[in-house]
Amino acid sequence: MSFQTDDPNFGQKVRDNFEKQHFMKFIGARLQTVSPGMCEIILPYKTELTQQDNFFHAGIISTMADNAAGYAAYSLMEPGVSVLSVEFKLNLLCPGDGEELISRGEVIKKGRSLTICRSEVFNVKQADKTLCATALLTMMGVQPRKGPKEPSEVACPLPP
Repeated sequence: MSFQTDDPNFGQKVRDNFEKQHFMKFIGARLQTVSPGMCEIILPYKTELTQQDNFFHAGIISTMADNAAGYAAYSLMEPGVSVLSVEFKLNLLCPGDGEELISRGEVIKKGRSLTICRSEVFNVKQADKTLCATALLTMMGVQPRKGPKEPSEVACPLPP
């Protein structure tokens, strides 16, 4: 799908925000491609990211799907708006056993408050790509909070 954005700095906005992702930096992921409504992220294989059979852990695969979709949605959001995942459904199609994973997120439908995306995660082995997982995700644009952001703040307070 092809989307337009009114933000001429959408690519830099996405790259700057990706650099703030401590977890993605920790696991060694890097942003590969960004265009309006699309994002690709690459993650090289490391044994620290695997489960007991040395496949990429499902949590890592879902992280890759979630982040690619989130940044695809974020690329279309107004400056100053942040993005949060609302829900996602992930289907694991085969073990994550590549030399690297590539996740590709695409916006399906951009709404006023919710954006629907899909992600595909591929195993890459000797330059061959195999679809490893597919996901359907809902993202929400979030206005910045007023005041200091303390770790003890509860973003979604529970009723009394």
